[in-house]
Amino acid sequence: MEFKNLPTKSQDIINLTWAELKPYASELESRQITSSNVEQWLLDWTALSDRVGEMYTRMSLATTVNTADEKANELFKNFLDNVYPAAMSSGQILKEKLLESGLKPDGFEIPLRNMRAEAELFREENLPLQARQQKLNMDYDKIIGAQSVEWEGQELTISQTRQKLQDPDRSKREKIWRAILGRQMSDRQAINELWGKYMENRASMAANAGKESYREYVWQEYLRFDYSPDDCRSFHKAIEKVVVPAASRIYERHRQKLGVNELRPWDLTDGWFGRAVESAGSTPLKPFQNLDDFQQKAASIFDHVDPQLGKYFKQMQAEKLLDLDNRKNKAPGAYCTIFPVLRKPFVFMNAVGQHDDVQTLLHESGHAFHVFESGKLPYSQQMNAPMEFAEVASMGMELLAAPYLTRDNGGYYTHPDAARARIEHMEGMILFWPFMAVVDAFQHWVYENPKAGADPSSCDARWTELWNRFIPSVDWSGLGEELKTGWHRKLHIHQVPFYYVEYGMAQLGAIQIFANAIQDQARAVASYRQALALGGKASLPELFATAGGKFGFDVETVHQAVSLLEDTIESLGKK
Repeated sequence: MEFKNLPTKSQDIINLTWAELKPYASELESRQITSSNVEQWLLDWTALSDRVGEMYTRMSLATTVNTADEKANELFKNFLDNVYPAAMSSGQILKEKLLESGLKPDGFEIPLRNMRAEAELFREENLPLQARQQKLNMDYDKIIGAQSVEWEGQELTISQTRQKLQDPDRSKREKIWRAILGRQMSDRQAINELWGKYMENRASMAANAGKESYREYVWQEYLRFDYSPDDCRSFHKAIEKVVVPAASRIYERHRQKLGVNELRPWDLTDGWFGRAVESAGSTPLKPFQNLDDFQQKAASIFDHVDPQLGKYFKQMQAEKLLDLDNRKNKAPGAYCTIFPVLRKPFVFMNAVGQHDDVQTLLHESGHAFHVFESGKLPYSQQMNAPMEFAEVASMGMELLAAPYLTRDNGGYYTHPDAARARIEHMEGMILFWPFMAVVDAFQHWVYENPKAGADPSSCDARWTELWNRFIPSVDWSGLGEELKTGWHRKLHIHQVPFYYVEYGMAQLGAIQIFANAIQDQARAVASYRQALALGGKASLPELFATAGGKFGFDVETVHQAVSLLEDTIESLGKK
């Protein structure tokens, strides 16, 4: 059977059925593997798995580009019901076949370790539950994507209303904040009901796999070999000891600038944690006029960081691998995905004309560069970097690009505004860690206590307790119902449980890359790209070391990172 005959055009791939793919899977399952043909067998397996991956990416993408596209939803559901389970079953057989052969192809030590874990975890009866999880995610997207607010004669998406939270008029900010939360709270019951379905589904998956808890299941599913739940708790404690005081210093500076007695949620640019709005007389940064302007300035910045990275971004522009604007019925958030057959990335986000859009594009482009670099590896099984390092790629790019935000580098800002943007970014990094600790600690509690974790009222209480522990500087008095339902509004908790601590760990890695770049930018970027090119061939400690950092989240490592950020903020503030 000629694997080279598998289709290469996206439309042809999308229309594949499992009946058309099954003969290729059967041939791989029956072919004897030897030391002389294992490389070709892996290449053929890659060709098959890439087609399934391409189908998944393109169909999933279509449902987020337009959540109201019923045809796209039905196509994706049909794929999840009729192709995905069969493809996963076949993939399991092929993993077991390779493992049973005892062969160890070059560069496969880590992928083989991962395959052993995946093979041990796999259960046929979980395939429909995994498909159900995807459908529940679509339901969550639909609830959130439909949320909009009537404001001054316009219907605005929740993302579009975020700009209004930067209005210097505090009374207006409070009014729009209450309108946003009122609309979100109207979906409280729907999200609570969906949460029960999520928890039931996850408990069944863990039980089927013989795991005591869903956390144990997901730890193995996420291939977390280099740290434990106890390490996460240590990270939370380091954040409480080192970062919470630093965050409180930032909040206090902004409280004084605003001239208010207490910081309220509507005094913050995102409405619940993070940087405060600018004081009266300051205007929000306006980095670009339109999407073309947005993209061209980003391209120039990447050229300055590294010419090859600039070429990658221009390729994405030319090949329409960017969907950046916000619109109604577009799923919330931002992500970078991969088209496996093309070995190219696609960036999805919701730009509305504010500085956060710049940071998001720099971040997601870091993921895209990771795809380009690791896509040079021959086998798809080698490409998947651990999530903790995948976020180093994105957060590292935010910091590597920061010196080139100025207009004289083709970027977005004057020198004072660029300094302001960088201060906002670094303050945001400090303020993020306590929020990350809330999200991560909440999830550990949910799955350590599954009965209480399935009860929305208990979740409300635990979220409130953790919020007050890690983010004590923002006054939510009189807003108890709004505060306690914050977990409703954190997509990761619902759609990708436990996928959040990676961001906190990755910030430490990114800041170490930034520290190296202060000494030698070219060398730091070269190490960064070298680490990206390893894909999933190395362990987390090895990936961090190749990038020029240390994989650790103890008090001392956190203290060094926070000190560098605070020192840099102070220096930029004098410019």
